Amino acid sequence: MLRPWLASLGFLCLVATAQGASLDTLAVDVTNTSEPVLCAEKDNVTMNFASPSVRNFRIEAAHPTYMGTLRDDKWEPDWTACGALTAASSAAPPSHKVTFYESVDVWLTGFTFPNFWRKSDVTVQVGDRVEKNLHLIQLWVRRDERAEEVLVLYPADGYWRIRPLPPAHLGWSAYGSSFLLGPIEVNERPIVNLKHVRFDPKTMTFTVTFTDGNAATVAIKNLDRDRMTLDVTLDRPIEKGPFAALRSMYVTEFNADVARIAAREEGAPSWTESPIMTFRNAKATDVWMGRLVPSRHNTSAPDMMFNRFGDSEKPTR
Repeated sequence: MLRPWLASLGFLCLVATAQGASLDTLAVDVTNTSEPVLCAEKDNVTMNFASPSVRNFRIEAAHPTYMGTLRDDKWEPDWTACGALTAASSAAPPSHKVTFYESVDVWLTGFTFPNFWRKSDVTVQVGDRVEKNLHLIQLWVRRDERAEEVLVLYPADGYWRIRPLPPAHLGWSAYGSSFLLGPIEVNERPIVNLKHVRFDPKTMTFTVTFTDGNAATVAIKNLDRDRMTLDVTLDRPIEKGPFAALRSMYVTEFNADVARIAAREEGAPSWTESPIMTFRNAKATDVWMGRLVPSRHNTSAPDMMFNRFGDSEKPTR
């Protein structure tokens, strides 16, 4: 009887951990196209967000509810049942590195990898500096006399990852789930085709241009030891297909980067929640995806929240 009680307590905490429900914003279609796997290093979880009207929304990464009790963090890859996907086939040092921008408190670096699964001809720009053929961009900040990597973007396929500053008692925390934003296509896996990425360090804003001509701004609005929030604004709505998606992994509840989902459905008097793999669809204003109990895979990785969907040129406050 202890585990169900802890799960219920954890859900109550997750609402407090994530920002409050955006009760007066648009509801979007949320659909699950996840597939079961045995390999923990494959992204088998896909949660799609679609609406022909949405132009702005918020993405938040927040430390899991159990973070304060965590003393033993685990982030090593688990290659069990992964077939040809192994540490040897996946690990390769970068062949090129560039530092776009560096100040006392912010810097942006880029890398090219010889074995990345997809070629990249995306241009990446900071000020007058322009580079191409980069597979990974890292955003670093300096806080409390420490350098912290808080965001990565893979220009070749449009994947993003974010994380809050690590809690003081751990000093480090893992990345976990990825997300896509923009017109999503499927090419071996869900991707977003980017044409150009620009970063403004003064406003902490990325501007991404997609190959279809649409564009989006991605502004960092909050970054502390609890959460990191991004405000996303599209130049125009994406009328066909998803405008965003969460990508993650789930093998079992004790071996997962995301295990549970909670949604505040349109007009509903309360949140609904379920295991991530049994969820089907919803029309919701707020969606949380994360874990209520520690996993052996990326134990400290953040929960993710998508909400504040709007149809105006400015984010909903």
